[in-house]
Amino acid sequence: MSGNPGRCRTASLVIAASAACLLTSSPALAEPGTTTCAPSRWGKDDQIGSLNYVTPAKTLSASRLITRGKTYALGIQTNRQTPAFAPRHYSVVVLQPDQVNGVTFGPTKLSYNDDIVMGWNGVGSQIDGLGHVGTAGVYYNCNRGEDFAKATGLTRLGVETIPPIATRVIVLDMVSFLGKDGMVPEGTAFNRAEIENAMARQGILGIEKGDVVLFHTGWLQLIGKDDRRYATVEPGLGREGAHYLVEKGVAAVGADNWGLEVLPFEKGAGMFEVHQILLQQNGTFILEAMNTDEMIRDGVYEAFFTLGTPRISGAVQGIVNPVAIK
Repeated sequence: MSGNPGRCRTASLVIAASAACLLTSSPALAEPGTTTCAPSRWGKDDQIGSLNYVTPAKTLSASRLITRGKTYALGIQTNRQTPAFAPRHYSVVVLQPDQVNGVTFGPTKLSYNDDIVMGWNGVGSQIDGLGHVGTAGVYYNCNRGEDFAKATGLTRLGVETIPPIATRVIVLDMVSFLGKDGMVPEGTAFNRAEIENAMARQGILGIEKGDVVLFHTGWLQLIGKDDRRYATVEPGLGREGAHYLVEKGVAAVGADNWGLEVLPFEKGAGMFEVHQILLQQNGTFILEAMNTDEMIRDGVYEAFFTLGTPRISGAVQGIVNPVAIK
């Protein structure tokens, strides 16, 4: 924990809310000692799942969406105040090594700053790797956690295996028809009907293989104003909606909230079952805390999307700043 009392309270509330949802839902996980295995359609050695759909042809096609050259940063700033799922925290310490009392180096009086990052990769805008969530100890492409998840890092499915992503992004403005006071209320699930209605309202003809789909919920406006609400509940993707997007062959799904999926969970759902459907069962990547505000203000619902993930060997997740270009 960061030592921030407000963060500690928020963390406790997140755990309590998640546990309550789990206890009141129907069992969705396999019994201890059993396995739930979904082999990859791309073979036993596959580690990138749905990103196999992002072919050179897909990237070239998406690049034709660039007509003005305007860029949109989709990442939020990450700092010690960023609310996150418990017990995650993040901070930066800046040092001036050996430079106390005004000491400098060499004839040009060199001085410099260095920094130490202390925290978790799952804070702020992030990509969930395929080694993040499993079912009964089994992860994407039948990888068993006991075989690849080591204290020193993942030996498979780490974020360093994620290739550069360059494809089409679709932003669905869920606030425009489900929102109230600029936000979609918590507990609102996005399933097939909601997704198709949003596309129709925005003139989007369809979702294609290799697309990235982002939901705009207005939820980021709570950060710094009501961190407790932000970090404990949210509108988001439902189970049917997750299966629908998987069937479409999307490369990744994301939202402008901390956890993508609806919370409280849908009736009968397991704890973060949408994460299981996407990551473990289908190899579909998840993007969280995406800043879609400016794209919505500009009425930009389709654009070129690019993301180079941090190549931290063995990491489960990565703090990212994807860029959309119109």
